[in-house]
Amino acid sequence: MKIQGTNNTDRAQPIRRKTIERSGSVSSSSSVSTVRNIQDTTSILGIPHAEMTPKVRDAIMTLLAEVENMRHELEIAHRRISELERLADQDSLIEISNRRAFVREMTRMISYSDRYGINSSLIFLDMNDLKGINDTHGHKAGDEALVHLAKTMISSLRDSDIIGRLGGDEFGIILPKATEENANAKALQILKILDENPLIYNGNKVPIKIAYGVYPLHSGLSPDQALDHADKKMYTHKQSMKKESD
Repeated sequence: MKIQGTNNTDRAQPIRRKTIERSGSVSSSSSVSTVRNIQDTTSILGIPHAEMTPKVRDAIMTLLAEVENMRHELEIAHRRISELERLADQDSLIEISNRRAFVREMTRMISYSDRYGINSSLIFLDMNDLKGINDTHGHKAGDEALVHLAKTMISSLRDSDIIGRLGGDEFGIILPKATEENANAKALQILKILDENPLIYNGNKVPIKIAYGVYPLHSGLSPDQALDHADKKMYTHKQSMKKESD
């Protein structure tokens, strides 16, 4: 099954969601720091000590408090932006890269090949009979099957490998500096692990079968071309699996 629409982590590690609460006031420690630095500030502003009346002092302290509060709000804004950027690259169900982020990393790997002549490899994986799992055990089981597959892949990959959900029941893996032969061996290893460790849902074993295709990410290739070639190889594998089961 081919999913249309290509946008572009190192292999994405689980992203821990953080709730960042806005602080509406300056903390007591900030106030103490403000008072401590008042003399330095008045010196910088060139205000003579004799003119440091209570009103002038209060005005400066208010100004410093506002500056400190703005700095604090800016730090929160930067953290929120960083969190939103990560979430924009993360799949909505599984804490791995989405298609957009995955294709961006594939583009980077192809550019690396263009510059240094060192190829990487792409594995295109498709879960067989996700609809059957949904129909038999419910959609919650289907989600659990997708998560189980992703966790199985992650556990067998290097930190430098990149995994993403391309859409629906399709996944991609980028193996930097790996030959097509290496990628094929990795795919077979994942299939073996899945066979030995099926999903257990509500006390029932839910076998997960996947078809895969491998294609090298070499110089002059576009991400769309690579995905198309790997998708065709995956489809060939899927058809052979159907013939074997008949």
